[in-house]
Amino acid sequence: MKKVLLITMSSMALLVSCSSSGTQETIIDAGTDDQPAVFTEWSIPVADVFDGGPGRDGIPALENPGLTNSDNASILRDTDLVLGYKNGDDIRAYQHIVLDWHEIVNDNIGDVSLAVTYCPLTGTGIGWNRVVNGSETTFGVSGLLYNTNLIPFDRATSSNWSQILNEAVNGELLGERADLIQLVETDWKTWRTMYPDTKILSLNTGFSRTYGVYPYVDYRTNNNFFIFPVPLDSRLPAKERVLGIVDGDKAKVYRFEDLIAEQLVTDTFNGVNYVVVGNENFMMSYGLKGDHESLQFSYVYNDSEEVLEDNEGNLWNIFGEAISGPRVGETLNTGKAFMGYWFSFPAFYTTDIYNN
Repeated sequence: MKKVLLITMSSMALLVSCSSSGTQETIIDAGTDDQPAVFTEWSIPVADVFDGGPGRDGIPALENPGLTNSDNASILRDTDLVLGYKNGDDIRAYQHIVLDWHEIVNDNIGDVSLAVTYCPLTGTGIGWNRVVNGSETTFGVSGLLYNTNLIPFDRATSSNWSQILNEAVNGELLGERADLIQLVETDWKTWRTMYPDTKILSLNTGFSRTYGVYPYVDYRTNNNFFIFPVPLDSRLPAKERVLGIVDGDKAKVYRFEDLIAEQLVTDTFNGVNYVVVGNENFMMSYGLKGDHESLQFSYVYNDSEEVLEDNEGNLWNIFGEAISGPRVGETLNTGKAFMGYWFSFPAFYTTDIYNN
């Protein structure tokens, strides 16, 4: 079964990293000898799987990248977005200006094997555990897209995965789910205010890229500009950044405007009670389970690590960790939630929109 896609993108900065030709004719063949890693059985419609152009590893993922201190982040503007991760006292930020060009970072933080997966076309940054079926692997960029979203592949089996579905959709691991690792997306100013000792990705990646120059022209701000086909839902502007909570085949999204006035909302989704907290710069959700359901939370963020306080006097950080009070050492359940462009959620899930 072959699908041929003719793409003309002669003036786009995307082609700086993908091709030297202004016109590409790309063939996806689900099961040919010259593409042995593309298997014949898919759990998603193979007719909707498109070749993005650069080919497998044409966009190079990073492995165990170099890090530097936040003092060396002069190229970063306050408003630049980062994906933050915390493992004890090891705190790291993966800046979008690097992820725009590499899409996946395979990192080791203490005892955690982390894959930071980021799709510039759907705006989704999701952390995966690189231990799959008891064995550590690394992920690369396949060059394929489904609903204009990144399809990583794991190097251990060459199986293809859907980033937003968080599962293998083709290959030996078909149907295997990725264990999610919570990342926080926010602007650089907010992140370094919360965690001034953070490390960030070094720009000395071993690749020649114009970090700081966005490679997709006005894609992230133009609601009518799409490079590949994707179903659209007109309930919100297509490229509005929202927080989506995913449960099974359903999702519920929250908007920044929901949190500007109150900073904290409570909601129920698929039978789970949630606290959603944030401001104009970040949003996070916490699913309340067990005795955490009895806690009453308030928003206390004031340019420090503390984000929430409860009626017992506990202070909680953005990762849901109790950092002072009688519950020190406990962690709130952050569930399956991540930031992304609005259109990316209904393209994959039956999606509700929170209304306060």
